Amino acid sequence: MLVLKEVRKCYGDLTAVDGLSLEVRRGEIFGLLGPNGAGKTTTVHIAVGMLKPDTGSVSIEGLGSPDLPEVRAHLGVAPQSLALYDALTGEQNLRFFGRIYGLSGRRLVERITWALDFVALADRRRDAVRTYSGGMKRRLNLAAALIHDPDLILLDEPTVGVDPQSRNSIFDNILALKRQGRTIVYTTHYMEEAERLCDRVAIIDRGRVLALDSVQRLLSAHGGQPVLVAEISGKTVRVGTDNPLAELNRMAAASPIERFWVERSSLEQVFLNLTGRNLRD
Repeated sequence: MLVLKEVRKCYGDLTAVDGLSLEVRRGEIFGLLGPNGAGKTTTVHIAVGMLKPDTGSVSIEGLGSPDLPEVRAHLGVAPQSLALYDALTGEQNLRFFGRIYGLSGRRLVERITWALDFVALADRRRDAVRTYSGGMKRRLNLAAALIHDPDLILLDEPTVGVDPQSRNSIFDNILALKRQGRTIVYTTHYMEEAERLCDRVAIIDRGRVLALDSVQRLLSAHGGQPVLVAEISGKTVRVGTDNPLAELNRMAAASPIERFWVERSSLEQVFLNLTGRNLRD
């Protein structure tokens, strides 16, 4: 549904996106992961037409380039920096954004009611946003991205700074949107979020795609061997193996095993293997 081909974007001597190509399929949740400065937010801005690539192309299936206003009308964006007006109420914020997208009259009222119900803020609709908690603001930010009923939704770090309850509510919202057939691009620093939500994940660094596949296939390709950990005679023994059961039987035949477990690869391990362990400030 969303196709980026050989996209490149530079800011002076800094290359933010460097020949990046990817395709997001209709109806999937597509994760975009990368360390700080990897080019995730720039990629999102290019995908929604906020920035023009220096070279390469971006297209929305059946619609064309997001440079065109009529194409952008099919996109919903929840930016990492909250796009809300603190002095307005939740309802007034949604009315403002709805009118920007051309909604009016009964249709606008219906969409405001739906969006507030969807993010569980109907009881706070007439309260100023400055009185909202961080989690409530994130949920209203999501509602603003959905007010015009878009086909493609781009969520840039949508759970930053939220409490566990709001985070779980946002997860439920995203999965509900998928069940409705929406296509979602999801950028995050949190590996467990990508594992829980995403059908496929692209790991990017320095503006390039390092790996792109389902979580399970990424684990198989880049996660390394499972590790069998056993306690034998008060000592802990760790062995990398593709067959933990056979290794366990071999070890048990040699000496009694007091306790054992298997450590399997995680998406975080894949991420670190691909992007390195150096700090990114």
